[in-house]
Amino acid sequence: MPAILEISGLSVVRGATTILRDVNWRVARGEHWAVLGANGSGKTSLLKSLTGYLSPTSGELSLLGHRYGEADWRELRLHVGLVTSALQASIPAAEPALDTVVSGRYAQLDLWAHTTRSDRAAARRWLGFLGGAHLAKREWLYLSQGERQRVLIARALMARPRLLILDEPCAGLDPVAREEFLRFVEGLARRPRGPALVLVTHHVEEITPAFTHALVLRGGTVFASGPVRTTVTARTLSGAFGARVSVTCEHGRYRAAVRPTG
Repeated sequence: MPAILEISGLSVVRGATTILRDVNWRVARGEHWAVLGANGSGKTSLLKSLTGYLSPTSGELSLLGHRYGEADWRELRLHVGLVTSALQASIPAAEPALDTVVSGRYAQLDLWAHTTRSDRAAARRWLGFLGGAHLAKREWLYLSQGERQRVLIARALMARPRLLILDEPCAGLDPVAREEFLRFVEGLARRPRGPALVLVTHHVEEITPAFTHALVLRGGTVFASGPVRTTVTARTLSGAFGARVSVTCEHGRYRAAVRPTG
């Protein structure tokens, strides 16, 4: 069966700047990936490329069995869920959470499509799955950061995506809210017939046990790639972040610490 995502020799060059260089990456069915890297390593550019917002200069990209340049990427985006803080500014302050969730079925922000009773029932189910049933009537302005993340994941799941991208979803969450959110992610990863997950993060602490693989970027290239247990190591992270990093793992959860030099 075709891979969920397959990238071969992908490069993005703009003017004299090479943003991504010769990136190879394959996400097979049943895999969940964490994408790690320092600021400026190319994580955001990689996401923009695979969602069709940043055109590659060379290489091949296949998403859900469709090749870039041969398929309508606008239609493919309906099958890719994206949770990113970049969406938040486009959601009307007075929009009820239930409407925000429903908007995911139509890939709209500031919902204007004619919705159905079935749409709203599905939205309530996804909010309930994420522990947010009580948020249905609450306006976006009055949601906490953690509540907003739950709503955005429910929104992404409305289209029943085969790939769900979580772009630094824990940014702005306090430690308790972060752990609650990560429990939701872990449950979603283990859900039968659930989507493949791609978690983009700076922090290994956010990699829950259900994540099977990791991609580590440095300077727009793939620094390391493979199973989490052999990729998320002190040697790899030290090289990727340019610092002495120690890594420990207990009960499937990782911890990293920057060690002093000298």
